[in-house]
Order: sequence, then C-alpha cells, then structure tokens
Amino acid sequence: MNWISNYVRPKINSLFSRREVPENLWSKCEECGTMLFHRELSDNQNVCTNCNHHMPISPRARFDALFDGGVYTEVKVPTPLADPLHFKDQKKYPERMKAAQKGTGEFEAMLVAEGEIGGTPIVSAAQDFRFMGGSMGMYVGNAIVAAAERAVKLGRPLVLFSAAGGARMQEGILSLMQMPRTTVAVEMLKEAGLPYIVVLTHPTTGGVTASYAMLGDVQIAEPNALICFAGPRVIEQTIREKLPEGFQRAEYLLDHGMLDRVTARGDLRDELITILRMMLGLSPAIKGNLPAPSPTPTLNGPAAE
Repeated sequence: MNWISNYVRPKINSLFSRREVPENLWSKCEECGTMLFHRELSDNQNVCTNCNHHMPISPRARFDALFDGGVYTEVKVPTPLADPLHFKDQKKYPERMKAAQKGTGEFEAMLVAEGEIGGTPIVSAAQDFRFMGGSMGMYVGNAIVAAAERAVKLGRPLVLFSAAGGARMQEGILSLMQMPRTTVAVEMLKEAGLPYIVVLTHPTTGGVTASYAMLGDVQIAEPNALICFAGPRVIEQTIREKLPEGFQRAEYLLDHGMLDRVTARGDLRDELITILRMMLGLSPAIKGNLPAPSPTPTLNGPAAE
C-alpha cells in the first residue's frame, strides 16, 4: 500500500479544495425552532413559512416589498448634533453609534422614502429595531418632520412603520422632546387633509407609542406585535398580579378597540393600497397587468327610452 498516494495526497487535496460555507445561510425561527433557508425566508419577507412568526425586517427590505417594482427615492433627513450631552455609560455614545452603523449598514434608526404603491404616490418612513432598539432620538424626530413636510409639499399620504424600544436614553431630555415635536408634524398632515397611516410592528413601546405611533388615521399592526408604553413585566412587578394571556399583543389590542386591523406582512401592501385609495377618493387599483375597464357607453335617442 502506497501511503503517500492513498492517504497523504487525498488529505492535502481535501485541505486545498475545502469550500467556505457562509454562516448565515440558515436562520432559526424563535417561535417554532424551524431552520429556514435564508433565500426562502427573504422571499417570504422574513415571515416563518412554518408557523407564520413575523421576524424583524430592515427598512430597505420592507421598502423593496412595499413600493412598485421596489423603486423608491430616499428623502434627505437633517443630521443633528452627534453627541449633544457627551453621554457615557459602559461605552461612549459615539462608539455605540459606530457599532450600530456597522452592524446595520444604516446611518440611523429611521429611513424615509417616497415612491408609488399600486400607482398611488406616497411618502413612507420605517424604523430599524436593529439600530439601538430603534430608539427615538433627535434624528428620528428630524426624519418624521422631514417625512411630514415632504408629504405636505407633494400632497401625498404618509405611511409610517414603527419599531422601537422607546426614547434614546443617551440623548436624555432631547429625545423626550421629540414626542411633542413629532406630534406637531402629524398635525401638519391633518391640517393639510392628508392621510396618515401607522403600521405598528414588533415591538413598539415607550415614548414612540405615546406619540406618533398612536396618532394615525388608521392603525394597523402585524400579528403578535408587542404594543405598549410600559412592558408586561414592568406592569406585573408593579401591580403584583398575573396579566391576561396575550396582554398588549396586537390581537388583544384589536379586540379592545386600540387598533383598526391586524394584517399579515404578506397581505399588508394590498391592504394599504386599498385603504389609501379609499381615503383619497380614488377608484380601486387594477391588479395584475390588465388594462383599465372602458367606461360604459351612454345610450342616446329612442334606444335609451
């Protein structure tokens, strides 16, 4: 037996021919534990194909699925002071910001864009929970004001997707000031007679819930989204009582009149198109590539009698 050709050479060849397998090819559903192939999960808008659990989705991925053909234009947002309070806990605030920017590939926790859905022009804003818990700081306030001003200027509805753990503690009172500031921005839309629709995603909590996230003309939520000011654990520790099953989840709030709809992510685009066109007094959208129906001819003369 030639051990060089039968053992050493195959071993060397296997080392050099070994392929690197990416670590992010599979994702595990937090709800049912199913391993999901990344492409299948992405095609289903980050919704588990086994149990329908809605996983977090980035603003860009959401906009790709929302706008016609995935085509949209970003709206510029003014950049506030980087570290107004020179805040430091275990890390300096700028260091946390750089880590969040590197991890998400985004500059901040909210993205604003304009485009069309079902042929209806809109302005949309979406929060990214991956970016420091989607926390509301001065930039998020600027983003909502910029979105409202752009919507008023163009005469378009504003559709906002909320996902946040509340106000950003590193900006202190400056982050809390965004609550009345964003409320004024929403009032601009109402004075202009423009629809403002909010889609609450998991989780939407704290000062975000206490301001712009609950001021929509229509309130829609994704299934099983946690929507609250103070979380269930905080309330249980305060009142020392067991809370009802599903307390502060989207379905519970729908049953108690806090929401208008609970809609799965895959059905959300069609529902938004229908609601927006109704609110704008437009005819229903034509689905598919079918041409618009021809108007019914008006009969004149004796045949009409």
